[in-house]
Amino acid sequence: MSNTKVREPLMHIVKRDPMPLWKSMGIRLLAVLLSLVLCGGVIVLMTGMIPGKEALNPLKVYAGIWDGAVGTSRRMWVTFREAAVLLCVSLAVLPAFRMRFWNIGAEGQVLMGALATAAVMIYGKNLPPWLLYSLMAVVGILAGALWGIIPAVFKARWNTNETLFTLMMNYVATQVVTFCIIFWEKPKGSNKVGSLDKSVWLPSVGDNKYLLTIIIVLLIAVAIYVYMRYTKQGYEIAVVGESENTARYSGINVSRVVIRTMVLSGAIAGVCGFLLAGDVGHTISTGLAGGRGFTAITVAWLGKLNPFAMIIVALFLVFIERGSIQIATDFNLSESASEILTGIILFFILGCEFFINYRLEFRTRKHQQEEGVKA
Repeated sequence: MSNTKVREPLMHIVKRDPMPLWKSMGIRLLAVLLSLVLCGGVIVLMTGMIPGKEALNPLKVYAGIWDGAVGTSRRMWVTFREAAVLLCVSLAVLPAFRMRFWNIGAEGQVLMGALATAAVMIYGKNLPPWLLYSLMAVVGILAGALWGIIPAVFKARWNTNETLFTLMMNYVATQVVTFCIIFWEKPKGSNKVGSLDKSVWLPSVGDNKYLLTIIIVLLIAVAIYVYMRYTKQGYEIAVVGESENTARYSGINVSRVVIRTMVLSGAIAGVCGFLLAGDVGHTISTGLAGGRGFTAITVAWLGKLNPFAMIIVALFLVFIERGSIQIATDFNLSESASEILTGIILFFILGCEFFINYRLEFRTRKHQQEEGVKA
């Protein structure tokens, strides 16, 4: 007979019951404050290690973050517009994620939408403005939807891995954009398109050149909320996300839902591409999406796939990013410094989600004594 002693682990990770909103928000706020304290310390150490430079007061660091994000009217509007663009990409992945279809290809879908929009801007500059803008929007949306439907069809028909498929589609989209730039580059051999003709830019709302993108994205956020919460299609997405077998038993055509949802996801990403090419960047390049397709995943999860919560998350992330870039500039630090600060803050925010959803239970002395008696 074996005398092997089985000891209870020192601690267990236990799933928490749903936490009250005020408590979960308090934990997130505490995580943000702690991350800012650490960021201040990191900046002090960085500047203190530079020869001939005194260590900075952490308060100057926080003032620099605020100044970089909303210190002037222009910076404030740029922050709002950048947050709107990030939110638009996040809204694109939301329906797919609610269905548990892991769409990692938003970056490529945005690029294809921007590429189609740029093509209309280049070849359709002689069209009437109303037709030009309408065509830009339509082809941008269709291009994004097409890039979304391809992995959806393969998933529905042959059950391929959507994570790898959509990820690889990003690289294909990048190469397609690179190929097209060869025909449009100015000057030849520069591998750059440059700023497109101002006559094909999307119009401003009054005197504010930042407001159009913000308004369009906020309307999309409201529409997605209504679609996911109050429509039959939104209900079907939720059921498929919970259990495909249950969905089939309920008479839902899972393949149709997968394809339809990814068309919607890609179409919203195409809208983002349309706005980036026509209203924000006024050009096309492989870096136009700027990694937003991956940051959008963080926004979606931190916002609990709620469009209105995602607005706050997107605004906060852009606020921190722009503020970090500003303090790196003000204090003569490298661009890597802003990325370090942004990474620290994201680490704390993501880490606090663990303590919101789980708790640690340690082995008590009573349990240890009981184990000793059993032994």
